[in-house]
Amino acid sequence: MDVDNVLLLKPHKHLRRFDGRKLIRRRAACSIYKKGIILVLLICILSILYYFQYISKASFSGLIHKSSPPEANIKCNVNGIRIPQNHDHKTEARLRSDPKVLVFVETIYSKVGREIAELLVYNRIKYKQEVFGKSLPVLTNLDKGRYGVIVFENFNAYLKMDKWNRDLLDKYCREYSVAIIGFINTSEETLVSAELKGFPLFVNTSLKLQDAALNPASEILRITRAGETLLGPLPGDDWTVFQLNHSTYEPLEWAHRQEESKPSNTLKTPLTTVVQDHGLFDNIQRVIFGSGLRFWLHRLLFLDCLSYLSHGQLSISLERKILVDIDDIFVGEIGTRLKPDDVRMLIKKQDVIEQMVPGFKFNLGFSGKYFHHGNRLEDQGDDLLLENVDKFMWFSHMWNHLQPHLYDNLTVLIEDMMLNKKFAKEKGIPVDSGYSVSPHHSGVYPVHELLYTAWKKVWNVRVTSTEEYPHLRPARLRRGFIHRDIMVLPRQTCGLFTHTMFLNSYPGGEAKLDESIRGGELFQTIVYNPVNIFMTHMSNYANDRLALYTFESVIRFLRCWTNIELKSAAPLQLAETYFKNFPEETDPVWGNPCEDVRHQKIWSKNKSCESLPNFLVIGPQKTGTTALYTFLSLHPTIKSSLPSKETFEEIQFFNGNNYYKGLDWYMNFFPIEPNVTSIYFEKSATYFDGENVPKRVHALLQTAKLVTILISPAKRAYSWYQHTKAHGDLIANNYSFHDVITAGDTAPKPLRDLRNRCLVPGKYAQHLERWLSYFSASQLLIINGDMLKTNPVEVMDEMQKFLKVGTIFNYTSHLRFDSTKGFFCQIVNGDKTKCLGKNKGRQYPLMEERSAKFLQRFYLSHNTALVKLLKRIGVRNVPQWLKDDLSDTET
Repeated sequence: MDVDNVLLLKPHKHLRRFDGRKLIRRRAACSIYKKGIILVLLICILSILYYFQYISKASFSGLIHKSSPPEANIKCNVNGIRIPQNHDHKTEARLRSDPKVLVFVETIYSKVGREIAELLVYNRIKYKQEVFGKSLPVLTNLDKGRYGVIVFENFNAYLKMDKWNRDLLDKYCREYSVAIIGFINTSEETLVSAELKGFPLFVNTSLKLQDAALNPASEILRITRAGETLLGPLPGDDWTVFQLNHSTYEPLEWAHRQEESKPSNTLKTPLTTVVQDHGLFDNIQRVIFGSGLRFWLHRLLFLDCLSYLSHGQLSISLERKILVDIDDIFVGEIGTRLKPDDVRMLIKKQDVIEQMVPGFKFNLGFSGKYFHHGNRLEDQGDDLLLENVDKFMWFSHMWNHLQPHLYDNLTVLIEDMMLNKKFAKEKGIPVDSGYSVSPHHSGVYPVHELLYTAWKKVWNVRVTSTEEYPHLRPARLRRGFIHRDIMVLPRQTCGLFTHTMFLNSYPGGEAKLDESIRGGELFQTIVYNPVNIFMTHMSNYANDRLALYTFESVIRFLRCWTNIELKSAAPLQLAETYFKNFPEETDPVWGNPCEDVRHQKIWSKNKSCESLPNFLVIGPQKTGTTALYTFLSLHPTIKSSLPSKETFEEIQFFNGNNYYKGLDWYMNFFPIEPNVTSIYFEKSATYFDGENVPKRVHALLQTAKLVTILISPAKRAYSWYQHTKAHGDLIANNYSFHDVITAGDTAPKPLRDLRNRCLVPGKYAQHLERWLSYFSASQLLIINGDMLKTNPVEVMDEMQKFLKVGTIFNYTSHLRFDSTKGFFCQIVNGDKTKCLGKNKGRQYPLMEERSAKFLQRFYLSHNTALVKLLKRIGVRNVPQWLKDDLSDTET
């Protein structure tokens, strides 16, 4: 082997050392190179993120989200053409009974019974609920039936009635053309081809069903539209189906049995799940449901049955108005706002919806301060909205989106609104809609008076809306009202919220949203409400565009399954329609914000929950209420309301025009002293017989105590006549007392009005029953007016126990009988007494005997009813005047 080859095979040790160091240096250089590349890549990534975050203002979440907006895929054979159902159900038989439903339930807590009641309340249908027992309620009123339809939550209760009651009920149904609706309760046992007692009708129970369809030939269908099959399993596994064995029966709904073993192409026999009895068997019409109301289609059928079986009396309109407000059109986090493609899709889908809902336009609410507060594309979206300003309706929000109840200064609130109005004019946004919505419902209810004042001054607002009146939940009880000439409409919810922007993060998932659309809460909300106002957030029209999917889908589903005529209109027209249909809702009912956590959050912080009275002296007039007011005012712990300029010691809030001045006005009469514990009250003697007063008082003062004073109603009537006469009343001075109390209904109106003020308050039992329908007997103290006059100390001691005052006040050392006045007066300066005003304690001439006898006869039934009422509520001692009035009548 030569030397060169040897050197190649075995390098010199110095050469080997040299090569190893070189290799190490090469590896180190490579490592540095790799780290450099990684560092450069990191810097590039961070630079990109920095660019999008601070240059384009794009959020990281918006950058990485790659969802595809869902599309409405509900299809049916409507194809834009309505299939008319010309059944108005009206016949002359509707004149024979009242438009009211009698509902028999097994208990007040039973599930189907509650569902029936909720459905009736939602649709404003009058009803009476009776727990099924041994006797029937009164069914007739003179020659007219009290109820147009009778409903049994458990049809078995009807089948098992004793012969006496069954014959009585069936006779009523035949004579007044009243029909029966029943629901089969299968919880008791499983039946196979069992005959319903007394009917040629057989049932199979405890079945699982699927694929429901309706009988298109049925005359019952009115709201509900036939022609489709609802594919899939029906809720529950306890369905009842019917086998028909008489020509009187006609199927209303069919379904199929769930049988997984059979192949899908096997022909299945439809099973009757709702059956109509035409009355050919026993002259009584009936509809029997094989399941309760948890199946949404049964809710629609139930309403149609009420309409048909009541001969059109209990029909609800087929017309529905819908308005969709898009809240905060310029307000939203970066990355969630509308981009140009979103705006173009908004316009496109608006056109699609308008083909199904004539007049439809989205109503955009703007807060101008946040215009151009997005990234580059979102700012372009803002611009594109304004380029298409005429394609939408617009309404004002607040300039800076601050809740109005946080403003305690009217000037600042007006300035905020003026900034938004200035912005609107600069951008060509209409400012004459007469509609505005407050951020987060604030200030509309509970009412913040400054908001209503500013709205009128700046925007001439005539209409607004809220979910809060009288409470957010339950939604079926939301109502409208009018305050300071601004119409407040009830707003409904659609399942979309400010924070819900992506389908994959929707609470409950896509299935939950679709459930609401396909017969669920949103679908039923539109069916039950003649006027629907939905508020959705701007972000739900970007990103996954869930709002567009939701409204298009539910409208398509409504067209598939109902004959409802959907229309849209501007807010002012909606409000006029609403209050034309429901004029009884124009008057507001003020609730107590302190009893609702949600309401407390949107109530001004400068208002105290303690600025409300603990008890009321409710009257009636001329029974000694002023004397009681004076005695109560002596107590160091009991504080009266501030006096009124117009009505002195009486506020008269709950029974007159003062009620429309609002809760703030009322609470100003009860200034709270810091660090002082007191019991507050007000006295208004006109409350006692006010028809709406108990309802209003209960809404605001649910736990308050009530004090009333009763004297002989004949004596009270005479005292009132003399009182008006002494004050120069022309009628009282021109007519004798006997002429007044015996005036007929053809007498001049002023004479009839004085007659009523003399006689009506003395119908004590009638008025007390009204109060006791809202308040418990334990909240009511009835004072004997004669005792108050002759022994006020004993009465005031009883009063203190009733009010549970902490410190017992000794009235003995503060009241003394004044022989000149003829009643007890306040002791002042040692021996002197201070009595009521000169108008109190007048001496009147004796009442004519003929008038006394007339009044004894007039009040006989009322006094008898009062005795029964007093015993029922536990009043031990019947007043002597009441005993005397009744004994005088007997003689």
